[in-house]
Amino acid sequence: MAAVLTLSAPRAGWLRGPAFDLTFVAGISMLAVLAGGLVVADPKLLPAVFVLNAWLLGYHHVVSTFTRLTFDRDSFNEHKFLITWLPLIVLTVVFAACAMFGGWILTTIYLYWQWWHYTRQSYGISRIYQRKAGLNNDLLGKLIIYALPVWGILHRSFQAPEQFLFTDVKVLPVPLWLVSAASLVAIVSIGWWLAQTFKSLIQGTLPIAHTLYICSHLVIFGVGYLAIDNINHGWLVLTVWHNCQYILTVWMFNNNRFKNAVDSKHPFLSKISQRGKIATYFAVCLVISTVAYSILQFSLRWLVLATATSLPLFAIAFQAINFHHYLVDAVIWKVRRKPVRQNFGISG
Repeated sequence: MAAVLTLSAPRAGWLRGPAFDLTFVAGISMLAVLAGGLVVADPKLLPAVFVLNAWLLGYHHVVSTFTRLTFDRDSFNEHKFLITWLPLIVLTVVFAACAMFGGWILTTIYLYWQWWHYTRQSYGISRIYQRKAGLNNDLLGKLIIYALPVWGILHRSFQAPEQFLFTDVKVLPVPLWLVSAASLVAIVSIGWWLAQTFKSLIQGTLPIAHTLYICSHLVIFGVGYLAIDNINHGWLVLTVWHNCQYILTVWMFNNNRFKNAVDSKHPFLSKISQRGKIATYFAVCLVISTVAYSILQFSLRWLVLATATSLPLFAIAFQAINFHHYLVDAVIWKVRRKPVRQNFGISG
């Protein structure tokens, strides 16, 4: 299949090549849908799959961010504020919000912010694929990314779940007519995109990689927000997809940055970022994330027992980490930044 796809279009627009991109697009999507399918088939599996996702992917994907920020002196100096002051600011705001309103406010913010964060990451990746294929970011390019997620989050809000991820949540009041209007926009956008895709196929100019990526985007957001009724089960599909996608994206960035050569100025990061060291790279990140989060959880348990506080300290700490991660990503991954374009091979 990879050979056929390689030969079929001069504007295929692969990030690295058929083998990597098919793993990145199709492999991750199938894993995410499989994870969701398991808990839908047997809801008792949710806690186990939840823990595995958090340990193997969630914590790992947060630590992956710090390979961009702290694994070499240049990156640390460039992003010093994001590493030192911003975490303290976020933690203070999260603590104050929880103390004033209760734990539900953190869950509610997370519900909507993670939706935006996941959508924006997908938009950023779609832009990279567009540039690789020489496509313009026109109205259709934006609609096909945003329309379905907007329909999805409005649908979840209309469902008005009382809990999300085992904690209380309050959603925005959304009327049925707004959900219906969003669904119409999404369906028309998908129909328009399918027509354009078919036209490109007939003309022999189909951007294969970008097309496959858009298909995966539509499947994941459609399954995660619309096809699966349970909000927790649907979230699992989205978060597995997002975490895997992020981990591979950061590895690709670091690998491209050092161009398969050890850099004397960044010996550790450049060495583990080589193509032949991919298992080492993932193992290092996994060990760091396991140790860091184990220490954090132990410290939080001790603090809860020592202070006998009624504040949900675990929720405060973990959501502060999430929100800090969202803010950092919004800064360091903008495609218009020259280093980002260069290390994704889209500087032209």
